[in-house]
Amino acid sequence: MRDQQFQNTNSLNHKNILGIESSCDDTGVAIVNSDREILANIVISQTKEHALYQGVVPEIAARSHLQNLEKALQSALTESQLTLTKIDAVAATSGPGLIGGVIVGSMFGRTIASVLKKPFIAVNHLEGHALTARLTGDIEYPYLLLLVSGGHSQFIAVQSFSKYKILGQTIDDSVGETFDKVAKMMNLPFPGGPEIEKRAKLGDPHKYILPRPIINQVGCNMSFSGLKTAMRLLIMKLPCLGDQEINDLAASFQYVIGEILSIKMQNSIIMYETFMREVQLKLKTFVISGGVAANNYLQTTLQQQAAKLGYEFVVPPGKLCTDNAAMIAYAGLERLQNNYLSPLNFCPRARWSLEEL
Repeated sequence: MRDQQFQNTNSLNHKNILGIESSCDDTGVAIVNSDREILANIVISQTKEHALYQGVVPEIAARSHLQNLEKALQSALTESQLTLTKIDAVAATSGPGLIGGVIVGSMFGRTIASVLKKPFIAVNHLEGHALTARLTGDIEYPYLLLLVSGGHSQFIAVQSFSKYKILGQTIDDSVGETFDKVAKMMNLPFPGGPEIEKRAKLGDPHKYILPRPIINQVGCNMSFSGLKTAMRLLIMKLPCLGDQEINDLAASFQYVIGEILSIKMQNSIIMYETFMREVQLKLKTFVISGGVAANNYLQTTLQQQAAKLGYEFVVPPGKLCTDNAAMIAYAGLERLQNNYLSPLNFCPRARWSLEEL
């Protein structure tokens, strides 16, 4: 929806966009300007609060966002050397995600926008991930995206501004959730994804034979629940779970994830080129984003595959792969540039598909 009060926002010379991210367990506030410069990008982690439970507790996350948002805002203003009066629009994650945290961040953003009498932009968290490569690499539309995070695993044709087509996705667990759950099975610290990558460097990726669910199925849908179950059963059968066993399990698990994503990547490219057949693809670009994209092993594996298939491979810097508010601010910038604004009574959503945009 467009808010008629702010129809004069087509001129974006030196605009500063305030971004707010609170969809899971990281509290983020950032400021990005219309020259695509990140003036500040503050992330306050809640890892210590959730480590005891080896997973994110939604109620704890929402309360922590309440405590952290004002602190993050002040830090962002200090780092950027700006005051709130220099903010030209406010963008806040308004879904999908843990609804308590989404509500807290959205309300915080709408309040600031209301007080400042500035445009408010409700941003889809997934669109933030989808557009990060345009913030950091200035890549052009269209491109093929693999979005892999704690909550989502999707191959997406990013056709143009606000126009997305999901070509395939996980039919059960996401890659990020699978990493965290498997790490928990091996008693590794939370968050589990980085721990598995670290331990995998010390292990044998061919030590254990693991399943590759629906790997031969046509298309690029994925499934990881069977792999997770296989890991649990394997761990239960081992006589002991020492350091070397954990290293070998981590390496074997990560290797299989890489194989699954590589094969599905091939399928997604076939689907992408078929779907975009009426568009002359001057540049063939494959982007990977989301928290799991920070995994260096998977980056290397998919980059090699992309090169074989004739695609330029793009991945944002690691700190912008994981949840952050700079990507929300930038998504807000693109929406502001296209005059897509939101009313102050926008209703936050726990579920919100990119195709609905």
